[in-house]
Formats: sequence, C-alpha cells, structure tokens
Amino acid sequence: MTAVPDQARDVRDEDAFDIARVDAFLKQHIDGLEGMPTVKQFPGGASNLTYLLGYANRELVLRRPPRGAKAKSAHDMLREARVMHALKPSYPYVPAILAICDDAAVIGQDFYVMERLNGTILRRDLPAELGLDRDGVRRLCLAFVDRLIDLHRVDTQQPALRELGKGEGYIARQVAGWSERWRQAATEGSDPCEDVMAWLAASQPPHDNASCVIHNDYRFDNVVLAPENPLDIIGVLDWEMATIGDPLMDLGGSLAYWVQADDDKVFQSFRRQPTHEAGMLSRAEVVAYYGKRSGLDVSRFGFYEVFGLFRLMVIIQQIYRRYALGQTNNPQFAGFGDAARYMGMRCRRLIAAEG
Repeated sequence: MTAVPDQARDVRDEDAFDIARVDAFLKQHIDGLEGMPTVKQFPGGASNLTYLLGYANRELVLRRPPRGAKAKSAHDMLREARVMHALKPSYPYVPAILAICDDAAVIGQDFYVMERLNGTILRRDLPAELGLDRDGVRRLCLAFVDRLIDLHRVDTQQPALRELGKGEGYIARQVAGWSERWRQAATEGSDPCEDVMAWLAASQPPHDNASCVIHNDYRFDNVVLAPENPLDIIGVLDWEMATIGDPLMDLGGSLAYWVQADDDKVFQSFRRQPTHEAGMLSRAEVVAYYGKRSGLDVSRFGFYEVFGLFRLMVIIQQIYRRYALGQTNNPQFAGFGDAARYMGMRCRRLIAAEG
C-alpha cells in the first residue's frame, strides 16, 4: 500500500501574509533554517488556516486564525499551542511545537509553527492509491476510533493538563455556551432553533460521564496516516477546541461529521471524509464499539448526537455570518446559511426519534 501525501496549494489572496517578516521571526527561534521559504496553503481552513513553509532544508507548518470577526474564545493560537505542548508527552500523536508568536507586528495576529508530519490526510474520498479493501477500510476505521479512546485515557491529573478545564459541569456549560453562540451568529433568514435549544437544555444528563482530555474536532481530515502504511495513524491535528470535558460529548461532536452511505442526499452533499466507504462502521456501530472499549454507558447516546449536530450547526452559521458581513469572500462559504438551516431540521428529526 502506497499513501499519497497531503497536498498544499497556492495561498488564497485573502489569506496571504508577509513571508519576509515570518522568515525573520522563525530564524530567531529555530536554528538552521536555510533560504527564504516557499509558502503553500492546505485545503480546508474554514476556521483556522494552515500553511506549509518549505525551507531549503526543512518543512514546517504554520497555524493562524482567519481575518475578520471571531467568537470570543475561538481561534486562540496561543492556547492551542499550549495544549499541544502540554499533551505531547502523554499522547505521541501531537505534532511538536517549534515556535510561538504573540507579536502583532509580524503578521498582525498570533500564530505558531509546528513540525510537519509527512503522511496522508483523508478528505472527501478514499484515494484508490491506498489500496484498501473492505477489511482494510474497517481496520482503518477502528484505528481511528481507538486513537480517540487513547486520548480519553490520558491522565488528566498532570499539572500541565489539569488547568485546561473547569471541572464538573462541562455538559451544562456547553449547552448554555453554544446556545448563546447560536443566538449571536444569527443572520437574516436563519432558523431561530429555540425548540432545539430548549430540548437540549431539558434533556441534558444531570452529571458528566467522566472528565478527560477531549479533542472536540476529531475527524478523519484531522488525522495523519503513515505514508508507508495508511492503517497507521501517526498524528492528530487541529487542537483549537481541545479541553478537559466529557468523552461522550467528544464522540458526539465527531459523529456530527459522520455521513454514512444510507444518509439522505442533502447530508451526503456535506460529506468531507470517506465515512460512506464499504467497511466503515455506521454511526451506531461506532457508538457501540466505543462503549465496549471504553466501558462507558452509551445506551442514551441520542442527546450527544443531537448536541454534536447542533454545535456543528453553530460553527457553520458563525462562518456564514463572517461571509454575510463581507469579512471573507471565500465562495465556499456562500451556501453555509442553507447548510445551517438543514442541520436544524436534522436535529429535529433526531429529537423526534428520541420520542
């Protein structure tokens, strides 16, 4: 099996930055960099932006927030770097942090630079070059879930990790916080979704299931597969929303992106990872497997699934609001308002199924 490395592309005009300033900063903090770097941009980037810096003797990855308005606690590059640095000794799949910049004079925003993990990042479809049959796809899927379970088993009593969260009450804080974000992200014609938020508030469990490190954006396009063996996950990326919280909330957030082969055509159009492939577990199978391996009670997972979709709806609407206000002209965001409305309807279907 031969993997295809993730490909960076030309930088979008609105996402460009002063390369010379970044180069000067990095050469003050990282020894041995040679020449002036080429700069490419990785696909995606609906939230934070990720770039490949190609020096003559080394490749690095830079992460920075987008321009324009943002939620109060979102896009915090300094916190993301701190989380990664604190987690690295316990969870080897975290890329090493090499430099952190909080000087606005460099590019006008905080950013950090990390090691480049060479490997494959899966996008919408599974590359044929991976050579995975149905059994191989299943083993990849199980490895993906296993890495999340590994994360949830990290010892949170370590001082560097303990300070990342606020303790008991995570579920309640999330329901209240994301409901408020939804109201703040409203645009003309958006769905108020007051009924969905009322259901979440009334249906939330009285206590957290556990308190562990959670990723909060765990998807196939945030993991790196080894180039020599695509069944080997060598890295987990995008730690912006990581914290100490409830593990089933993390799983619910991950499954919000899990579009399977028998989903309706609208949801199929949103698919950004190959979870529809023959051999992939269904959402229900993922939940059952997670419950068996983790030992947690997943018999009433409906709340977590609805919340995961609701949170994704808020994220989509926040991005659409930036587009509607003219803070970004990226054409891929033009349909996000319709996507958010669909997510509201999908939440209601799941709520109705819960009885």
